[in-house]
Amino acid sequence: MTLDMTLRYTAEMEELKNLDALRKQIDDLDKKLIALLSARANVVVDVGNLKRDSDTPIYAPHRERAVLDRVLAQNDGPLPDKTVEAIYRELMSGSFQLEKPLAIAHLAPNGSFSHIAAIRHFGSSVECVGVPTIERVFREVAAGHCNYGLVPYENSTSGSVLDTLDAFQEHDVTIYAEALIDIRHCLLCNGKANEITTIASKPQVLLQCRKWLAAMFPSVVLVETASSAQAVKLAKDDPHIAAIGSELAGREHNVEVAIENVQDRPENITRFLVLAKEAALPSGDDKSTIMFTTKHEPGALVDVLAAFRDNGINLSHIDKRPSARTNWDYTFFIDADAHRDTDELTSAVKTAGKFCKSIEILGSYPKAGQVL
Repeated sequence: MTLDMTLRYTAEMEELKNLDALRKQIDDLDKKLIALLSARANVVVDVGNLKRDSDTPIYAPHRERAVLDRVLAQNDGPLPDKTVEAIYRELMSGSFQLEKPLAIAHLAPNGSFSHIAAIRHFGSSVECVGVPTIERVFREVAAGHCNYGLVPYENSTSGSVLDTLDAFQEHDVTIYAEALIDIRHCLLCNGKANEITTIASKPQVLLQCRKWLAAMFPSVVLVETASSAQAVKLAKDDPHIAAIGSELAGREHNVEVAIENVQDRPENITRFLVLAKEAALPSGDDKSTIMFTTKHEPGALVDVLAAFRDNGINLSHIDKRPSARTNWDYTFFIDADAHRDTDELTSAVKTAGKFCKSIEILGSYPKAGQVL
């Protein structure tokens, strides 16, 4: 063995010793982490017993927000906040399972973006219950068949989700929390891209990719489906059909990813709402969603909005849908940056009510933090 080879061998052996020492540190830290996690879980069991005795909800958005804010404030790196939040959401998901298993209704099938949102927000330890329509999510929660429901409310590219707005007019549920989900669309197919004749997906997804589709596949037939994951199922057995959906849907249904990130905007975020039967407690940084129908009087809508302005309340969202009851009546939806228990919002709603046929606070809930 030459001197050069001897020196290189010695250096490699020293590097391996250092690596082994670092791995030993990780193993020791993992052992301590497991012990701490087990201790935390034992406290969670005690909390669950107290909640059952007092009929306190297992999932409390204000408490979730407080825990995440405190943990993220203590994070000095090198792990990014998004990673730390994901870890703690899984911890809380496991805690739900220890306290009381939760069932979350969402738009089916598995691999849909609603399914992904449910996992990212509630973690993987809850039971995800896929249902065929957004309206059915409302129905499952209203009937008490599922503890909570998760529905898309608005997208940063395509705007409001009309099925969700319409369902609020038909079902007695409360908005309990919100989640901001990063949406990454993929073109999925089991054939060649140049032989695709049909591309399928949910209408909102096609809207979020319309510029890309016009540039890349101007001649294909676009087919609307109830969910993006349903479109992926269509593409499974026909090489001439492609779907726009999630990478997870491709894995779930054995369809290959042909092109990643096909949405028109790189930052494509969908805001989801958590539905419940109970009301959320204040967190200190809340918003309220309000539904109302104005009287047929000149300036009634202006007067309603002025009531919030005059009470110093910012409105971050406004939309409208035809009333399901009377022709040419419209139901408006607004988001107000205040909790229903504040004097300001109470005063604003009381004043606005003078100009409305009906007005209802659909829920007050903590503002979402990190995009998940």
